[in-house]
Amino acid sequence: MIKLLIVDDEQIEREGMQAILQKAYPNLKIEQARNGKMAVQMTEDFCPDLILMDIKMPGMSGLEAVAFIQKKHENVKFIMVTAYDMFEYLREAIKLGVKDYLLKPSKASEILQTVGKVLQQIEEEKKLAEERKQKQQEYQKALALVETDVVTQLLFDHVHEVHLDMLVEMLDIKSTNEMFVMCLLLPHDKDNLYPLIKKKLRKLGGCWVGALYGTQLPIIVFRDPTKTFRSQAIYLARELLSVRKLEHEEWFIGIGSVVSSLEEIRQSYHDSLIATSETKFSHKYRFYSDVPTVARNEKSIMALREKEFFDQIRLGEWDKVQANVMGFIQMYEKEGSPIVHTQQRVMEVLWLISRIMSEIGIQAITPLYSFKIQDYRQLRAEVNLLLEKMKQTHADHYDQFEADTIRQLKQYIMDNSHKDISLESLGKKVGLSPIYISKMFKEKLGINYIDFLTECRIEKAKILMCDPKKSIKEITYEVGYHEPNYFSKVFKKVCKVSPKDYRKNLFAANN
Repeated sequence: MIKLLIVDDEQIEREGMQAILQKAYPNLKIEQARNGKMAVQMTEDFCPDLILMDIKMPGMSGLEAVAFIQKKHENVKFIMVTAYDMFEYLREAIKLGVKDYLLKPSKASEILQTVGKVLQQIEEEKKLAEERKQKQQEYQKALALVETDVVTQLLFDHVHEVHLDMLVEMLDIKSTNEMFVMCLLLPHDKDNLYPLIKKKLRKLGGCWVGALYGTQLPIIVFRDPTKTFRSQAIYLARELLSVRKLEHEEWFIGIGSVVSSLEEIRQSYHDSLIATSETKFSHKYRFYSDVPTVARNEKSIMALREKEFFDQIRLGEWDKVQANVMGFIQMYEKEGSPIVHTQQRVMEVLWLISRIMSEIGIQAITPLYSFKIQDYRQLRAEVNLLLEKMKQTHADHYDQFEADTIRQLKQYIMDNSHKDISLESLGKKVGLSPIYISKMFKEKLGINYIDFLTECRIEKAKILMCDPKKSIKEITYEVGYHEPNYFSKVFKKVCKVSPKDYRKNLFAANN
């Protein structure tokens, strides 16, 4: 609804103007002010889109009121109303950006023609503003998906060569030479807290939030040069913990070491995981640098073996998995480690294997010892039994799975490439983790999922460019991009030519 304010010191003029306009524009919301000072006050509360302002009024003149209002409300439009054709006044009004003027007395047709022209302009501007707002909302939504995918690719070693630099540029983080990872561990069945946590971090700024993997939420934090590393991390940790509904909820935050580039961020992520190896601290967070050296070394062995375990499990090489775990047990036995200590360390290895299986889409058993272990012989027997169960779960899963899943995902992307598609949304579609989707695409198709999505979008764009009626901007939105400049960069990287030149060459070849 458009709002209009009529300002005139003569009531009969105000009433007459309102009667004419209300009859022609029944949806117009109209208020009246009897002088310039009152107009300034009413503008604050009424927020008119258009003001019909009498030039000569006692006290504050119309021109003074216009200048005053424009300082705070630059989008308000004005039509000046005067009883005389005063050139100097009107010239001053034009300097102030006044849209038009009316001479008293004016015919109803003249009033409607002048006011109608400005009302149409206001309608068009409101429509454009709404479209821009909608586009901005869509763009922000797309950026949120991009952010999650960038974190996934960085932390899990699946960096997308073509897009990462551009995606980082889109996310618009202030230049910084240092960064670190915070890993938030949530209680089970707390997925509903993810939007609240993301909202909190979005408000704080300076970080990228990854996807929630089970109970683990990784966050890449960019160093604030105005604060020390520890003070920045502690502040963020406390802000995150403030999202908890209940104080006793089992939240914990591991804080990784500072690194100097995104290429090194995976190391900080590993450090943050090591910092979460024990969670019985009253303040509910721990820095990697505060982890005892012995525990740090043990966890580093685990981190180094993680990729090895991943490849072995993916390929179904369970003999190697078993040999690795038994070697781990043998190492502790030779060192004379107490059985309680060893079984704790081995349980962490089994938990790691279970987590890897979960990441690649296999719901493995939760590894738990079925009885109190007394010696190393019992430990080996129990661990072998748990590994055998995991192996069987793995075999049952792969008998019928990957080919159908890839086919289903490819078809979904081809049919919906114009929409915002993320690793997370693909994972929900087929019930798999984002990490596994990324790995599976790379291994089965030889390309990342973003590559495939980009191919689909660019092919559709090439087809649409055959239609000379469609602009590059229209094609951008139609194929699924939210920003024409970004679309042009991607198109040029893929096709080695800009969209504009591609279209020019296309039309030249057809003539």
